[in-house]
Amino acid sequence: MIRIKWPVALATLFLVLFGWYLIYTELLRVGLNENQRLMSEVFGIAQELIQDTTGAERSGADGRLRDVPGFDNPLFALQEVIRRSGIPMVIISPSGSVTSVENFDADISTPEGQEQVKAYVRRIQATGHEPARGAGGQLIYLGDPPQLSGLRWIPWFQASGLMLTALIGFLVIRYQRRAEQDKAWTAMARELAHQLGTPISSLKGWLEFMSLPVEERPGGVEGDAVAMGIEEDLRRLERVSHRFELIGRDPDLEILDIREVVRDLEQYLQARLPRLASEVLLVVDVPKDMPEILGSEVLLSWALENVVKNALDALAGRGGEISLKVRKGPSGWLHLRIHDTGPGVDPELRDRIFEPGVSGKARGWGVGLTLSRRIIEVTHKGHIFLLNNEGEGATFDIRLPTAQV
Repeated sequence: MIRIKWPVALATLFLVLFGWYLIYTELLRVGLNENQRLMSEVFGIAQELIQDTTGAERSGADGRLRDVPGFDNPLFALQEVIRRSGIPMVIISPSGSVTSVENFDADISTPEGQEQVKAYVRRIQATGHEPARGAGGQLIYLGDPPQLSGLRWIPWFQASGLMLTALIGFLVIRYQRRAEQDKAWTAMARELAHQLGTPISSLKGWLEFMSLPVEERPGGVEGDAVAMGIEEDLRRLERVSHRFELIGRDPDLEILDIREVVRDLEQYLQARLPRLASEVLLVVDVPKDMPEILGSEVLLSWALENVVKNALDALAGRGGEISLKVRKGPSGWLHLRIHDTGPGVDPELRDRIFEPGVSGKARGWGVGLTLSRRIIEVTHKGHIFLLNNEGEGATFDIRLPTAQV
């Protein structure tokens, strides 16, 4: 099962949508430009036909077209429709003077107005628009339609919307990640307190025992037993502190024999398995020809221990079996599978079982499997999965890369 990296997925989606918006808008702009070119050609043809059929005349100081006899001709109607479209239109005579303008606010009877219109024509030419040729060699320039002028802002509106969406997504992801980190640190602090609490309580018990007068001490407890008990508790404290010291940084990795790692874990767990009414049987199966791996013995043992303890909690009060099998996987990989015969994982928790703070136990802190995943996937570059079981119990599949010799 591949976990989705949501920041990468959102960034990719954002870039795809942004690119699509830009391409789509550009296609619209090109289409409108083509319509503009065709309209200018139509207008030029209309001008020629009007002059040929009606002898259209121009009057007025501003140079605009006036009604002439024969205006009822459909060609005049066509020309008038073009004017009403709102598209700026400039007609320049063969001598280079502006003879008529439409939908453009300028008085062409003055030198200033002439220069204003010519400056506009130069901007049109800079965009690559070719003029249409009208009657008598006149040049007809059509500017951008009003719709096209408004369309220029669409990419910026779209980009602003996408940027706002991306920003909100980033803030949400950042908030969620920070909340998960806070939850993880809280759970880890509780786990540390729990793991330190047992040996500390034991040491306090030994201290109280040693403070009793010799005649009041329970019989059968010799000084050697007290020293051994204190030594064992100190080793447990050292083990816990070393584990949490390594989890906050990148440890030095070394070549490990998986058989030795599993054997040490088995010896540690065998002394802690229930032996009475709810007996739990631990079955370990590790062939001799297993490849070596590159890892941290302390952290890898901790990760495996957390998964097995999770299985022990599932079997609490009912007993059962826990199996730990190691097999060769595809080239370059080693597979460990831990299975228990317990009730299995609640379907509502399956997708969140590795998240900090998620636990199937009433008093669980939900940090054990989170630490296991971090150790296996971040430190050892491996993978851990909760498999779907058709029968009873839960099965965790752990995949570790082998050492490259």
